[in-house]
Amino acid sequence: MDFTFNDEQQQFADALRRYLDKSYGFEARHAIVQSESGVSDVHWTAFTELGLTALPVPEAQGGFNGSPIDMLVVMQELGRALVIEPYWATAVGVEALRIAGTGQGEDASLLERAAQGEIKLAVAFHEPHARYDLFEVETVANGQGDRQTLTGTKSVVLHGAQADYWIVPARLNGEIALFVVARDAAGVKVTDYRTIDGQRAATLQFDGTPARQLNGKHAGAAALEHIADYGTVLLCAEAVGALDALNHATLEYTKTRQQFGQPIARFQALQHRMVEMLIHAEQARSVTYLAAVRYTSADADERRRAVSAAKARVGQAARFVGQQAVQLHGGMGVTNEVAAAHLFKRLAIIETTLGDVDHHLARFAALPGFVTAEA
Repeated sequence: MDFTFNDEQQQFADALRRYLDKSYGFEARHAIVQSESGVSDVHWTAFTELGLTALPVPEAQGGFNGSPIDMLVVMQELGRALVIEPYWATAVGVEALRIAGTGQGEDASLLERAAQGEIKLAVAFHEPHARYDLFEVETVANGQGDRQTLTGTKSVVLHGAQADYWIVPARLNGEIALFVVARDAAGVKVTDYRTIDGQRAATLQFDGTPARQLNGKHAGAAALEHIADYGTVLLCAEAVGALDALNHATLEYTKTRQQFGQPIARFQALQHRMVEMLIHAEQARSVTYLAAVRYTSADADERRRAVSAAKARVGQAARFVGQQAVQLHGGMGVTNEVAAAHLFKRLAIIETTLGDVDHHLARFAALPGFVTAEA
């Protein structure tokens, strides 16, 4: 299978990389992380002008109808630059509206505003004590028609406090349904905090909070899993970009660090370790590209299989490359003064978001067609 990017995708990636290299350097990012909001309106506007916010939105709502491969191109660049803006959260929110919404009325309006960069979105996947189980939902909905009220708690909602609207799974008559909740709705408490990788997350507590049910053809538990798979593919793509950056940073550092009167990059044992790091990154890249292609498969099990294989392999690569990079940097590898430490932290969080290695290996093994080897 040919995974070569076409001319438009490559030009888009080049334009985004030029912008990030010029305006989103290490010091600029650090200043944003330390700011009160933890994000930058200036960069969000730039992303809108570059077309990033419109990319995942359907053409009917003013977007470019970007494929998972198009999104992969973007997420790799954002991962390489350690971007902390709420792009992933909004893109996943757009996919939730696309899958579970009707594409008309208020759903269409939200998509149009997202394409124009006017609003940010977030999906509240998890609840306390649920760990990685998407279907462990205790938040309940009450009401008539598509206007409901929600009561419950959602935890570790990535960029939840920065979002204008949330897509929230809740139990309606015992079944999982998806709802849209406005940031300024009554009866909601938002607790914002910074995660160890410099990103933002929030705990959302709903107490009779007004919500609107999404009434598309696919708006239940299967849709929630589908949306999570989309978010997982984007995370894997971001990790590939971060792995590339971490390998590059490590190689450059070993060229300058002196030991016994010469750069440590000349030591054959360390060269072997860096080759292993590169192999891990390339394997993660290959399986991520495959998952991006298989995400659109009509066979849900084929999608699940590809996505879980990618997340498991990317998680293994993230841990191996991160640990090796820290060791090759020495004590500097765990300080905030070098990018390697921040890249390792981001990779560690990606590995545990929407399911870690063990979770996705178990999910893969549980799918039809998996045959265990006989002892």
